[in-house]
Amino acid sequence: MKLLVTGGCGFIGSAVVRQAIARGHEVVNLDALTYAGRPENVAAVADSPFYAFEHADIRDRAALSRIFTTHAPDAVMHLAAESHVDRSIDGPGTFVETNITGTYNMLEAARAHWVGQGRPETFRFLHISTDEVYGSLGPEGQFTEDTPYDPRSPYSASKAASDHLVRAWHRTYGLPAVLTNCSNNYGPFQFPEKLIPVVILNALAGRQLPVYGQGANVRDWLYVEDHADALLRVLQQGAVGRSYNIGGENERSNLELVRALCAILDGKRPRAEGQYADLITFVADRPGHDARYAIDPGRIRAELGWRPSVTLEEGLERTVEWYLANEGWWRPLLDPNGAGQRRGLSA
Repeated sequence: MKLLVTGGCGFIGSAVVRQAIARGHEVVNLDALTYAGRPENVAAVADSPFYAFEHADIRDRAALSRIFTTHAPDAVMHLAAESHVDRSIDGPGTFVETNITGTYNMLEAARAHWVGQGRPETFRFLHISTDEVYGSLGPEGQFTEDTPYDPRSPYSASKAASDHLVRAWHRTYGLPAVLTNCSNNYGPFQFPEKLIPVVILNALAGRQLPVYGQGANVRDWLYVEDHADALLRVLQQGAVGRSYNIGGENERSNLELVRALCAILDGKRPRAEGQYADLITFVADRPGHDARYAIDPGRIRAELGWRPSVTLEEGLERTVEWYLANEGWWRPLLDPNGAGQRRGLSA
């Protein structure tokens, strides 16, 4: 297949691009190269004859029309989005423009292409979203595909809106769309503003390891390569108009996760004095911080036969090893764009 992947230089998008090309697909990578979009993330496939890059913004409707006309993709994997909750608190406008208006532009460009091609039944528009659209869980229960939406941050609200647009374009215009909602991703190439890379890099620098509140917030952790594998499975086998929750089946509290990372670092790069857990510092909680996310992945398991292959313990070790071995990738990111700095304080 010829795939148009939006946000393919980002963390999850680059994993999709690398896997898709490894499996013989042709990939057109559309990326605006904002602060988190790094060409280095796809360097391993950049010279492949199956890879093409388009530097464009999904907010630019004319550019999207040109790209669809030029490349005539068989399917779209729409990952391009602003995704950091704390940044959305300080600057919600960018999230509305990119996640809502940008998705609208993608839907209209894809619809025009699909209609112009004679509405092929094999065309797919796969929209990749988040479990944060469902809101917050108590101590029990899991999100299913039928859980009512209840977003709590500008980020999750903008993603919820984009999900609704995709469903509306499927039901109103017949666009063959499929949706996914995933749990927290982690792994190599994650920009150092999310919890796991922040903890690893702060620990290596001997800085405090910030934990919101008392670290009791619970997340389900999904290794990024597993997520990319699931997305390609949904693209090829998922039912049109259907949504699939993708989870790692690895629930941990934030404090448990940070302590696990500290223990791995203690074994791989011991401190001169003390242990990395000594650096854990509790900081004021994020405004509107959801208490718990948990995915019920029963539908994707039953209908598509997919389950995660990487345990959290294995994935965290792989991730720490990658950051230890790739200082040349993350070192230039620490100062520009406020990487690793606390955000979301404007609320």
